[in-house]
Amino acid sequence: MDFGLVLQTDPPASRVIDLMKRAEGNGFTYGWTFDSAVLWQEPFVIYSQILANTEKLTVGPMVTNPGTRTWEVTASTFATLNDMYGNRTVCGIGRGDSAMRVAGRKPNTLARISGAMKVIRALGRGEEADLGGTVVKFPWVRPGAELPVWMAAYGPKALKMTGEEADGFILQLADLYLTEYMVKAVKEAAVEAGRDPSEVKICVAAPAYITEDDSPEALAHAREQCRWFGGMVGNHVADLVSKYGEHSAAVPEELTDYIKAREGYDYSHHGRSDNPDTKFVPDEIVDRFCLIGTAEQHIEKLKALRALGVDQFAVYDMHDAQEAVIDAYGSKVIPAVNG
Repeated sequence: MDFGLVLQTDPPASRVIDLMKRAEGNGFTYGWTFDSAVLWQEPFVIYSQILANTEKLTVGPMVTNPGTRTWEVTASTFATLNDMYGNRTVCGIGRGDSAMRVAGRKPNTLARISGAMKVIRALGRGEEADLGGTVVKFPWVRPGAELPVWMAAYGPKALKMTGEEADGFILQLADLYLTEYMVKAVKEAAVEAGRDPSEVKICVAAPAYITEDDSPEALAHAREQCRWFGGMVGNHVADLVSKYGEHSAAVPEELTDYIKAREGYDYSHHGRSDNPDTKFVPDEIVDRFCLIGTAEQHIEKLKALRALGVDQFAVYDMHDAQEAVIDAYGSKVIPAVNG
């Protein structure tokens, strides 16, 4: 199993770079960041420095979107980084929940994501792509260039499209039941599209917080540090409920039940442990969606995720123990999971 580190690009950028270097030293192979231009600093500028200060780490956004950047600019940025550092990027893409809404726009449609994935992947590989009637190609991309495009998804149509078109699936929660349900949907869609389902990489991303013991006090603190995640996922879930209804066979109620007490969401606190808009998230959801507890409990859940077909676990490291979690994963968790 691969391991990734997910960060927000809060200033100073030097800290983001230092944490990524620390992660690589502890056995992490992927470095991800949020991509929301108003809320955080520009990630692609920082990627250049992460790549320059690491040796093998693959970097990319979790996730960018096809609305805030034109597709050829996104592709050119990735292709430039790959030309400089050697095929060490991955394009995570989604609807643009925070990036679009903070800028006063609606998240992107699946059709727009589909078009963007095709264009970005093709241009990043040095192939031709149609920009709505104008065919272009980067003349400077060298042979052998690659740019995998991984799609974030929750709903049935998005899961189907991921299996049909994406190189990887990003699932932002670590609940075992929902992971099994959604991975199955993606793999079945890949098969129906005539693809080898093993070619679609599966990445589960969620907060991880290691406690010294499983005492009520330790677990309570860990939950408070990770409760924000249920609120972030709740934004996507609320969209699904709005589209498919509160009780729909298209979306499992295990995913939608918990947002009934959700009242609103202020993106200025997005992805932060002190988010006041996530009090509606119950402890049960925090425990299911995140990895909380002793290193041994993390190892147990990660092995269960791997058994469900998960190729990578990406640690959301937004809490008060960033270095400690990276180091504990490097010294205890990753060696135990990977033998």
